[in-house]
Amino acid sequence: MSKEFRPWKIDETQLLPPSVQDYVPRDHVSRLIVSLVKESLDLSAILGSYRSGLGQPPFDPRMMTALLLHGYASGIYSSRRIARAAVERADFMMIVAGDAPDFRTISEFRRRHLKALADLFVQVLKLAEKAGLVKLGHVALDGTKIKANASKHKAMSYDRMKKREAELAAEVDRWLKAAEAADAQEDKLYGDKRGDEMPDWVADKQKRLEKIREAKAALEAEAKAAAEAERKARAEAEERRIAEGGKKNGKTSAPPNTEPDGKAQRNFTDPESRILKTKDGYIQGYNTQAAVDGAHQIIVAQTLTSSSSDQAQLAPLLDGIRANLGTNPDEVSADAGYCSAANLRTIKRRRIEGYIATGRQKHGTKSATAEKPSRAGSLIARMSTKLKRAGYRSRYRLRKQIVEPVFGQIKQARGFRQFLLRGIDKVKPEWALICTAHNLVKLARAA
Repeated sequence: MSKEFRPWKIDETQLLPPSVQDYVPRDHVSRLIVSLVKESLDLSAILGSYRSGLGQPPFDPRMMTALLLHGYASGIYSSRRIARAAVERADFMMIVAGDAPDFRTISEFRRRHLKALADLFVQVLKLAEKAGLVKLGHVALDGTKIKANASKHKAMSYDRMKKREAELAAEVDRWLKAAEAADAQEDKLYGDKRGDEMPDWVADKQKRLEKIREAKAALEAEAKAAAEAERKARAEAEERRIAEGGKKNGKTSAPPNTEPDGKAQRNFTDPESRILKTKDGYIQGYNTQAAVDGAHQIIVAQTLTSSSSDQAQLAPLLDGIRANLGTNPDEVSADAGYCSAANLRTIKRRRIEGYIATGRQKHGTKSATAEKPSRAGSLIARMSTKLKRAGYRSRYRLRKQIVEPVFGQIKQARGFRQFLLRGIDKVKPEWALICTAHNLVKLARAA
């Protein structure tokens, strides 16, 4: 006896076609995003930029905002892929109501309103707080490196720039002289043309020479600025020493070097990105930062830097928490990358209970850290003692289960491993959008 199957009614017409919303589950994240965009989020910064009544009416900015937010929440970041999803996936088709914009329109909307879209992070965060998802009991800080929209092979060191600049300049000069000497023969070859047109390969080398010179000048300017800042800091320290009547110890330091380090690199595609070391090797990228609330893994503050060090990012993250939510967290945990006497003083001054590793964590032992010896009685020594005394019960253990899964969800589950935009002024808002999308997903699951 043959098996009976449910009828496949692919060719059956319907008298009353259903709404596309009927194909989207009621608890789907896309429905929450549409609801928030229509009723809760303040989009006046975006809506207010449309004033002229001339030309073809633009797509509704609320629809475009919902489309972008849902794309990021679904792990779809490319404008082309979002445009394709708007005609292939029911959740995206519901948002555009069957009138899908093309990828150029999506890309231009994101470019034009990038800052306003990034500012939605705070609005979504406050909605999460209102929903009871943010407690600020224990907040964990961490950073993760994400690739820039540039190849690390397009970077060049300062020493290599100086060498290559001389080589290219000599090569271009040699071939230009050869071309000038061959004017008569080229007149016969090129007919109506002048015969002294610059060959494409020469122009390419000239463009490369110009780029190298620009990058070299930028590295030199950065080195001079750093040297000037160092001189100023030394002068201020000397003034304080004289005012306090302190004695001068040791030899006078050599003046700061205004010449860039020979190994200092600059990328030609995204000059503001840097070569960063990760556990999987070196990447050309940015160091993204997040402060995550322990209650429901909501990102309560975020920032981004091109520096490989996390140490200078603790205070900005704490400032961000207070600016976004109006108060400090009760507890903060962070790994050894954030440990410094200045950071421990910052936590103490703000009356936050801190759990910051003072060295690389050991596995399989009761010792929380394995750090270099520090001066007895110093803040770092006291933090080390505090973590060791608690052992496995230390609140520091919460850090890994709070903040590291968030980076896993962003990079692995939603596949964000490389920025689309270039330049730190564009990459910072893009990271804010990623964090906003993460919070929206958490908000949808808790609803």
